[in-house]
Amino acid sequence: MQNAIEWLMATEVLQAYRAGDLSPVEVAQATLRRAEALQPSLNAFCLLDPENALAQAKASEARWRKGQPLGLLDGVPVSIKDIILTKGWPTLRGSKAINPDQPWTEDGPAVARLREHGAVIFGKTTTSEFAAKPTTNTALCGITRNPWNTARTPGGSSGGAAASVAAGVSALALGTDAGGSIRMPANFCGIFGFKPGGGRVAMYPPTPYATFAGFGPMTRSVTDAALMLSVIAAPDPRDWESLPAEAQPYHEGLKADPRQWRIAWCPSFWGVKVDAEVAALTEKAAQVFAALGAKVELVEQVCEDSRPLHGQLMRGLTEYAFQRFTPEQLAVMDPDLVRNIEQSRNVPAVDLLDAEMRRVQFARQLNEFHQSYDLLLTPVTCVAAFDAARDWPEGYQPREWYPFTAPFNITRQPAASVPCGFTSEGLPVGLHIVGPRHRDLQVLQAAFAFEQAAPWSARRPPLDLKFA
Repeated sequence: MQNAIEWLMATEVLQAYRAGDLSPVEVAQATLRRAEALQPSLNAFCLLDPENALAQAKASEARWRKGQPLGLLDGVPVSIKDIILTKGWPTLRGSKAINPDQPWTEDGPAVARLREHGAVIFGKTTTSEFAAKPTTNTALCGITRNPWNTARTPGGSSGGAAASVAAGVSALALGTDAGGSIRMPANFCGIFGFKPGGGRVAMYPPTPYATFAGFGPMTRSVTDAALMLSVIAAPDPRDWESLPAEAQPYHEGLKADPRQWRIAWCPSFWGVKVDAEVAALTEKAAQVFAALGAKVELVEQVCEDSRPLHGQLMRGLTEYAFQRFTPEQLAVMDPDLVRNIEQSRNVPAVDLLDAEMRRVQFARQLNEFHQSYDLLLTPVTCVAAFDAARDWPEGYQPREWYPFTAPFNITRQPAASVPCGFTSEGLPVGLHIVGPRHRDLQVLQAAFAFEQAAPWSARRPPLDLKFA
């Protein structure tokens, strides 16, 4: 069991605790050992706290010995993206502009829920600066790398979370997604990533980008993600838009009949070119649903091009978010981010209000689309993982290579990336599954059905690490 700890799913870890075959301390030790061993090659963590993690694990071990586990994840290691408030640790948001020397006395809602269920929170994963880029490369932490090929990017902004889960550090990671930041790294790293629908997971502190963002699980199985969502999808009084908890835990409702589903398959948005291997793998994946009995229909157009709207919204929100940053702070920030901030200066409030009204009309298009289709399938990105030193792939404009994710942050729909194959270079590719508003469970059910029909978790990155 000891040699296999790093590749156990969270559900398997919990089963081993119940049977007495493993202890939370053993699992925490293995997690920390692997995180530290892989840090020089992956750079997935900006903070590891062995002392605190082992103290949590010892408390969990005592509860399991008494047969009194605290909750659904007691003793399971979980990492937290360095965008999310975590009591006792700095939340630097990947930036030198944040002063680490200040009180860090509060957990964000999702972290609080994880603690309430006994999870062992052992470290913080790297992110792009202020989660603003779809790669993970900062002046604060350096370049985070993909475990399938360390010359390639894991994507962003939840790049450290994806890399660590894919490399077997922990079964669970908490990421965030305001434009694809869970789904794109999951896609590049060959894991499952789920962006919950708006309001499903409470958020705090407030941010101008809140209505775009979802805090969600990054895992090596759909069941693990559903289990984690059952924990973190609970209302919190600090977030007035958080939804009531569902009556049925997500991990208990994953089985469904695909023959009931009407599915749209859209291979490209707005004429953007998709790499031939990515196109072939995702089309083959879409046909898996047809083989399962779903009605799968090729759709050429889902919605109008949302990129101008997204840009207009981002300019207004960026102006507000960074309005109080000093010249000294801006001087140590990513030049591309600073350029975006400068370009957003003095955006009239009426422009942002106009964009919000256009957003309502855009969301109506998607609502009407889902009157005909229960689910939408697309690629996650146009390409597989590219050079880790680049911010976008060769042959594409900076934001051209990921048109599929941000529209569903605008509309606050649940969406996931599920692994569906590998390129000739051995790089993972994900299938994007999108559901209507408030149909988080249906997206998870679809991903679970695909996982059962086309399992992926047995294939692992080519990491040859041996532990004493």
